[in-house]
Amino acid sequence: MLQGIHHIAIISSDYKTSKHFYTEILGLDIIREVYREERNSYKLDLALNGVYVIELFSFPNPPKRTSRPEATGLRHLAFAAENLDVYIEQLSKNKIKIEGIRIDEHTGKRFTFFSDPDDLPIELYEI
Repeated sequence: MLQGIHHIAIISSDYKTSKHFYTEILGLDIIREVYREERNSYKLDLALNGVYVIELFSFPNPPKRTSRPEATGLRHLAFAAENLDVYIEQLSKNKIKIEGIRIDEHTGKRFTFFSDPDDLPIELYEI
């Protein structure tokens, strides 16, 4: 029986830039970083509030995302946030372009989108 989501894997086109984005801008913690010489690839395990959530990979010359966000596969990554305004201010200070705040018509909760360095859509959903 499934117990929950273990992690989400993301492939970056520029490992150093994506590592900075996920750790320094979004504030995820590094659990471990491994360079896999046989694949010429890094694997970075990241945690949020002590919970392992993301594997960030680098591979030589990965293909670009086909469209945004309605490509087959992962549509977007969503994080729960207690105060959307605090995160919007932090992202803006780091020159991250943020879409306008929307209201979930079913819950009345606020949410917004921005993108990681490879244009993967990321949602902040206020809880």
